[in-house]
Amino acid sequence: MARIAVIGAGLGALAGAARLATAGHRVTVFERGQTYGGGVRRYERDGFAFDTGPGVLWLPAVWRDLFLKTGREPLESRVALRQVDPGARHLFADGTGVTLPAASRAGVLRALDAALGEGSGRRWADLLVRARTAWDATRRPLLEEPLTAGERAEPAALADPYPALRRRGLLRRRPPVLAEVAADELGDPRLVALLEHYALGHGLDPRTAPASASVLAYLEQTFGGWYVGGGVRALADAVHRRCAERGVEFVFGAEVVRTDVRDGRAAGVVLADGTRVAADAVVDGTCPHPGPAPGRGRLTVALALRGARPADAVHTTVVHAPARDAELAALFGRPDPAAGLTVTVRRPDDPDCVPDGGHEAVTLTATVPPDGEVAWAEPEVAQAYAGRLLAAAGRAVPELRERLLWHAVHTPADAAAQTGVPGGAVPVPALAGPGAGPRPVPNAGGTPGLYAAGGWAHPGGGLAHAGMSGALVAGLVTEGPGWRGSR
Repeated sequence: MARIAVIGAGLGALAGAARLATAGHRVTVFERGQTYGGGVRRYERDGFAFDTGPGVLWLPAVWRDLFLKTGREPLESRVALRQVDPGARHLFADGTGVTLPAASRAGVLRALDAALGEGSGRRWADLLVRARTAWDATRRPLLEEPLTAGERAEPAALADPYPALRRRGLLRRRPPVLAEVAADELGDPRLVALLEHYALGHGLDPRTAPASASVLAYLEQTFGGWYVGGGVRALADAVHRRCAERGVEFVFGAEVVRTDVRDGRAAGVVLADGTRVAADAVVDGTCPHPGPAPGRGRLTVALALRGARPADAVHTTVVHAPARDAELAALFGRPDPAAGLTVTVRRPDDPDCVPDGGHEAVTLTATVPPDGEVAWAEPEVAQAYAGRLLAAAGRAVPELRERLLWHAVHTPADAAAQTGVPGGAVPVPALAGPGAGPRPVPNAGGTPGLYAAGGWAHPGGGLAHAGMSGALVAGLVTEGPGWRGSR
């Protein structure tokens, strides 16, 4: 039985802690804050509850596997899961809209043809077939195998497997980026916006992201999104309980300032008060960037509305920005408070999130520049951006202004204060090909006994990816450095 010190209580770190404790190790989690979950938080006020992190769970199989492997019981015995259906409604800049059914290729094809014109569905479906090729080629190396320093190429160094069509009369000197794939293969600006919003939602610039980023659209439309009863924070609660049941010890308010390295290997951690805690291995679940973290931030606006949620309300509506080029310039260049944003409107049908049946809780989110590029701590700045989200949401929620009781804003500055991530940046998932965004930290680095889990480690950001990072680290610790994942 080894002593394992885990730095940080994000969900990726907790997934590793639960698996390691189940394997018989003595695990202690040191968390600088007073709670667990990392960026998976809940805002509560006046009987309303809102997720301030992810609002939908993708690839729940990752978390189902965790609960089966650490307790032989289904995830659904701990949280209520239901598939979001329709998958999403999209409102485009020209005023047209389309509602896409969940996990139904034929249904999506019919909906796109009806809303955007004959042939639209086929072009979209054909692109997703090519995205599946990329998914099949990268699923194992990018999601199911650990990344170890010096032993395997980083994701950005892998060839982009997307089978892009050749532009007419032109030979490519480099692999195409997502924006080129969208323009070449979809044509219609509305279909382009549909594809590019998957990249934007993860903080990726479609003008530089590899074509393999199309797998993000493939995953949602193939496997669907899942809502967790009470909000995604309920998943964090369940994982924390599972850790406690397996004997994981939690020390909150304990900031780790460095890993203690002795004789060339990790031998414990040193806390801010100077205390040294010995360990046989250390799992670091924190952001490794001491300065501004690479990536974009997330702005969340919680809306408390009077009046019951209409029975025909769609759980997720994406209101696309009025001007694509202006949005990209403001997100990845010079911030512009006047530029329109792509806004996701979530309207869960969940009695646990409202004080009674006569009210509705709505959450608005948008990808924005991180703190530092925008002065998010200044109230007037945050409220100005929130006003833009409210204006966009008015297209998705009729009589929004008349129903609004109050709103609360959660900015990248708030995320930075809660998680310790500089700028409140959100990590991106690992993708194959150049331009894939910030490079994830290897699960096992150059220092023996030191491992990395969480969104900033391989395989990157997102709840499913973070959960896999915990599984990969637990495998490396338990099985040894030669382990290459379960087959």
